[in-house]
Amino acid sequence: MRKWMKKLAYITIAIALLSVCVNMFLAPHNIAAGGLTGLAIILESWLGLGRSTVIYVGNGLVLLLTFFFLGKEIFLNTVIGATLLPVFIGIVPRITLVSDTMLSVVIGSALFGVAVSILYHNKASSGGTAVPPLILKKHFNISPSIGLFITDGVVVLLCLFVFDVDKFFFAILSIFITSAAMNYIENGANKKKMVYIISQFHEDITKDILNDIGRGVTMIPSIGAFENQEKPMLMATMDAKDYQQLLTIVNKHDKEAFMITDTVSDVHGQGFTYESGSI
Repeated sequence: MRKWMKKLAYITIAIALLSVCVNMFLAPHNIAAGGLTGLAIILESWLGLGRSTVIYVGNGLVLLLTFFFLGKEIFLNTVIGATLLPVFIGIVPRITLVSDTMLSVVIGSALFGVAVSILYHNKASSGGTAVPPLILKKHFNISPSIGLFITDGVVVLLCLFVFDVDKFFFAILSIFITSAAMNYIENGANKKKMVYIISQFHEDITKDILNDIGRGVTMIPSIGAFENQEKPMLMATMDAKDYQQLLTIVNKHDKEAFMITDTVSDVHGQGFTYESGSI
């Protein structure tokens, strides 16, 4: 029950943030940056239909797709988001928070990406075109940020027929910013360091990495071509915040150690995607 309440809180916060982005940053400048909310902005300006009404009807159709393609859990989470979004769209003040269009697009789109990422992380969505990317992710392993970019492109094309060319390109820019924000949250905010170390003091270095940093070390047999001597090469993966401590450890034992460091963004296994009693 507690876990479900926590998830509900995250979904509610994300939906509220989406509504702020639409009503205070994008819609005041007629930026229909894809999605059902973008379509609602277009139809409101073109046909006079209310934003909440368009979202209610659109989400009804989307819920059918969610039920058949994404399963019961995501369907229930989507029902929550799809229900809350038009409510928040209706109650969040429709004001121009930032008068400059470019600045408003940048801020609104970045926050939009954060909100959608929160929903995806909780296996939920706000309905609308946020659902097709989940279907593409599940059945075709396409990144949600790419899937959102594809589905939103269709809505953005309508800007050419309702608004001017400037609004069309602002909408495209908005999608790029939203996708970049989502991609950063998915992959960039949790980067790791993968380090290879060759040193004659490999045993001491290994011991300190295990004890001080708390990360595992793999010993890989290696042969230096110049001296034709076999030396163990250490491989370790750790959080970026631990990298400076690793440098201190290596320099303490061997200032001439040979190191290769790479930045990685997707690490699975013990100590990273699941915890264990031992490293």
